[in-house]
Amino acid sequence: MISSKGHLNPGAAGVRLDRFAPPAGTEDVVRHLWRVRWSLPDGAVQRQRVLSYPASNVVFGPDGAVLSGLGTAVATRDLDGESWALGLLLRPAVTRLFSAEAVSAELSSAGPPAALVGRVVPLHGAPVAAVRAVMEGDDAGPAPLHAALAEWLAPFAERVDERMRLCNEVCRLAEEDPDMLRVDELARAAGLPVRSLDRLVKEHVGVTPKWLIDCRRLQEAATVLYGDATASLPDLAHRLGFSDQAHFSRRYRKVIGETPAQTRAAGERARSAGNVPPRLR
Repeated sequence: MISSKGHLNPGAAGVRLDRFAPPAGTEDVVRHLWRVRWSLPDGAVQRQRVLSYPASNVVFGPDGAVLSGLGTAVATRDLDGESWALGLLLRPAVTRLFSAEAVSAELSSAGPPAALVGRVVPLHGAPVAAVRAVMEGDDAGPAPLHAALAEWLAPFAERVDERMRLCNEVCRLAEEDPDMLRVDELARAAGLPVRSLDRLVKEHVGVTPKWLIDCRRLQEAATVLYGDATASLPDLAHRLGFSDQAHFSRRYRKVIGETPAQTRAAGERARSAGNVPPRLR
């Protein structure tokens, strides 16, 4: 099972979220599969909040598949009744490979991937029937899901080039190095001039290198605040490289859509209800 920092209110009652490795041979295309099922009482609604990784997702549901561009703010979805979704978190640089399968008119204004930032468009050619059969069958584990997806994903994997791999490595560095706080540091780590780094990331991901760093910092902040009621805001702001607590709080509220205190209070309510998974207790 694979962990994730993008889901900002894990452990919601009646909602199960699992993550799996991608099919063998598609690791350059898909970072991981995520599967969510929910079964809620009549009238109950669970609001799911996600700060997207700097990448797009292919999302399957009972009615079809969509290509969901990365978001630069928290996205919410209200779940009710009983249903499911299966997602493929794509590697950051491969969005353009999937855009040809999306409705072309939806992407004509800015060109992929920038046109997809904050957008969701229908995806043609995806194996919707095969995925639905697995998700609604008796065994929706990794093996049958891999079998349903592998043949469709193989041609995309063949088209990943070295420039895409370089961009994916840049995104990995920005995400995994907690000491990476400035764009010039990221450029040095990648062995690129700052301007070349900027062009590479904008061309393949649709955002700036600074957003790659900010995304990691704010995902970490939201995870800490939701899971630890005693976390010190000044200490957290300093550790994440913000100039002061006020700057951190303003940026946090702009992207996350609530204050740090509100995130901490939401985590406390979840713990009181027994809805926080062990890794965040």
